[in-house]
Amino acid sequence: MGHKIIDFHNHAFPEKIERKAVNHLEKHYSIDIPSAGSIHALLASAESAGVNYLVLHASATHKNQVISANDWIASLAKSNENLIGFGTVHPGYEDCLGELERIKELGLKGLKLHPDFQGFNVDDPSMYYIYEAIEPGFPILIHVGDENLDFSSPRRLSRVLELFPHLTIIGAHLGGYARWDEARQYLVGKNLYLDTSSSLWRIDPKEATELIKDHGVDRIVFGSDYPVVPHGEELDRFLALFLTEDEREKILWENGARILKL
Repeated sequence: MGHKIIDFHNHAFPEKIERKAVNHLEKHYSIDIPSAGSIHALLASAESAGVNYLVLHASATHKNQVISANDWIASLAKSNENLIGFGTVHPGYEDCLGELERIKELGLKGLKLHPDFQGFNVDDPSMYYIYEAIEPGFPILIHVGDENLDFSSPRRLSRVLELFPHLTIIGAHLGGYARWDEARQYLVGKNLYLDTSSSLWRIDPKEATELIKDHGVDRIVFGSDYPVVPHGEELDRFLALFLTEDEREKILWENGARILKL
């Protein structure tokens, strides 16, 4: 293929909670996850698929996890130049603004929010002071969409875009897992990036291609959502979309490199 590749959406878990975390994902989304959630399995999957850089995320599902999650992600990123760490905050944490500063001091390159698992509406006014404090150009990857919950709906995220236009937001799962009609209504064409993760196995390739082109290939980044999908499998699905080589290059490398300032 010859492309350099940034995978913008990856997860790994500390050894003591790895199996529990993967089991939770399987139960919540009613899916079977074929891959292990360890950092070693993540790196092996990426290497076998020829992925050059991995953006690694953790979401603190409780306020007491914020410090340890950020420290763990930072330690991994420092030990491997192919890993790019994103930090986490939790709306219940007492010093989110201080932790945002510490995230930068740790060398983490962005922020990950998962409203469904963290238990907050993405457009809740209690989050506004956090959004206001995030500097332009500091990327936030936000999980969007759920079949049974509304915390992270495309409609709610559109409200955040309206109120905080300075934010660099990447809306995961093509703008809304299993809610792509709503994503089209509220997010497609708006001022945000979308990633391709956990979408291409559920959405028809023609429909996915149309959504990507309607939003604009300059604002799409590739993501696997490992361990939900192995890297090689997700790349095969991506390459089956009806895109030109130039469009693939933008999504696999150029757009992500621009966001991350590589």
